[in-house]
Order: sequence, then C-alpha cells, then structure tokens
Amino acid sequence: MMENPLQDQLHRPLRDLRISVTDRCNFRCTYCMPIEKYGEDYPFLPKSELLSFEEIERLVRIFVTFGVKKIRLTGGEPLLRRGLGGLIRQLRGVDGVEDIAMTTNGLLLHQYGEELFEAGLRRLNISLDALDPGIFGTMNGRGIRPERILENIDFAGKLGYEIKVNMVVQKGMNDREIIPMAEYFKDRNLTLRLIEYMDVGNDNGWSFEKVTPKAEMLRMLGEAYDLKPVEPSYFGEVAKYYRYSGSTAKLGFITSVSESFCSSCTRARLSSEGKLFTCLFASEGFDLRKLLREGADDADLAAAIRAVWEKRTDRYSDERTEFTARNRKKIGMSYIGG
Repeated sequence: MMENPLQDQLHRPLRDLRISVTDRCNFRCTYCMPIEKYGEDYPFLPKSELLSFEEIERLVRIFVTFGVKKIRLTGGEPLLRRGLGGLIRQLRGVDGVEDIAMTTNGLLLHQYGEELFEAGLRRLNISLDALDPGIFGTMNGRGIRPERILENIDFAGKLGYEIKVNMVVQKGMNDREIIPMAEYFKDRNLTLRLIEYMDVGNDNGWSFEKVTPKAEMLRMLGEAYDLKPVEPSYFGEVAKYYRYSGSTAKLGFITSVSESFCSSCTRARLSSEGKLFTCLFASEGFDLRKLLREGADDADLAAAIRAVWEKRTDRYSDERTEFTARNRKKIGMSYIGG
C-alpha cells in the first residue's frame, strides 16, 4: 500500500497520524485547558467547521499511501464527538491502517466504551493524574473524583481493551502521587506512563521548575521497585519502558523535556478543523480542509501533504529554552491533540 514513502528534512518517515475529532472537552485540566481561559462561554468550533467523517476517511486513505500505519483519535475529548463508532468502522475499512487507538479522559467510557469496542477500537490511553481526590479534582478543573475514572478503566478492561494510563507529572502538584499510582496499576497489570510536564500551547504557565524529569521519577521509583529497561518495540516509539522485576507489568516515561525524542518522531497531526501540523509545539498548520472543500482531487491533496512533510524540520524539544517556552506562539493541546 505504501507507494510513495516520505521523509522529512531530517530523514524521518511518516508513520503515525493523530486526528483530533473535536476541540471540546468536559475537563478543564490546568496543563491543557485552564478554566481561566476556557470558560463556559468559550467559543468552540461549530460543527460545520469540523472535518466530517467522510473527509477524515478520505485524508486517511491518502496518508496511508505515504506510509501511515497507525491512527490515534484525540481531542479535546474524543468521546464528545457524536457517532464516533461510525468513524472507527470507516477507518478500519482503509487498507493499510494497522492500528486505531484513542486517547481519552475516560469519563464517558461507561456510556460509549461498548459501542466503540464493537466498532473495532481495541486500544485506549486513559488520562489520570492522581489517586488523591483533592489533587485530581484540582488538576481536572471540574472536581471530578478519580473513582469515576478508575471504575471506567475497570469497565473498559472487562470489555477487552488494551489500556495504558497517562499521568502528567507536575512538580509540587502531583509528584507525590507517582508511587501510589505505580502501585495501583502494577497490581492490576496495567501500564502507567509518566509524562513530563510540557509547554504545549501558551496558557499553562509552564517553566522548567515545574518539571519532574525522568531521572528524578526513576530515582523515586527505584527506592520502591526493581525496574528493568525494555527495548523499544519499533522506530519512533515515544515512551521509554521499564518492567517491574518479577512482574509482567510495565511502566513508561514520556520525556519530551529531559530526553528529547525529536530525532525519531514519525507523527503528523490533523486538527479537528482540518489543519495539518508536523509538531506538537507547532505555531501554524496547513489547511487541508480548504483544499477538500474547494474540490481538490486526491492527487492535489497528496501533493500538498507531501510538500508539507518533505519541508519538515521540527525539533522543538531539542531547542527548548525558557525563552522559547514563554515567547514562541504554540497551538493549544486541546486543539491539536496531545
């Protein structure tokens, strides 16, 4: 299926496509959509400006010809997009797509999890930043208790989903929750991934002082567990995994700040209104929706995608400084997908 494999200016192939299906979310996480900016009257995109499922499928078919094999549905909160099971069925019918996964806060899994599993979704990354109700309620900006997410994780596991749990770690906020979270998910044989706090967008008050780096987290965990490093499963794997000695459970680290993985990044991102971004920290994207709705044929769309990727030089995490973090305009995480 891969007729025209692409490489960017740093010889990185295109293998992964992350698709934001909505810019809306039912959480107001402090590191993503702080309620001070995303209040109740925030003007989210109207439905007419979102890519339709047919437009998404058409673009995926083109991306696959360039080497994309893995699709991840993101948001916002993707479970807020109506009819998502239909999109999953459409994407499963695309020859060359080998894997479809979804990142979610998990709050609505009890409502939609079974439907999406029947549609063919098998993998979930579920965000949970603390077991302590006060800490988690503060971080999600809605006072939502962790028990609600934990119950839905159990529910999704019983349905048959492969689950990873994502925890964004902020120094002085939830770093003391690392050990309790590790213990909880180790006992349930679920993979916990500890994510260094990143300066995505310009609204979360990020600074290096708020980052708990992997080395520090590993030191903390090493006092409680014997952890063995696991070899990467494939080129471009973002998380660095460890296995608990005497257990099949794994622990992962996503180290955008302390150990950049720009050199092996194979991800493109498609916003909910159809803009193509080549980096999580991008300032602007290329408008594919405009081409779609002006009647471009597949050859025109393919040429546009090729041109964007072949010009790609992004390596923001290699170049990050306090100055760039504060002063470079970056697209918001809720808009582009994490």
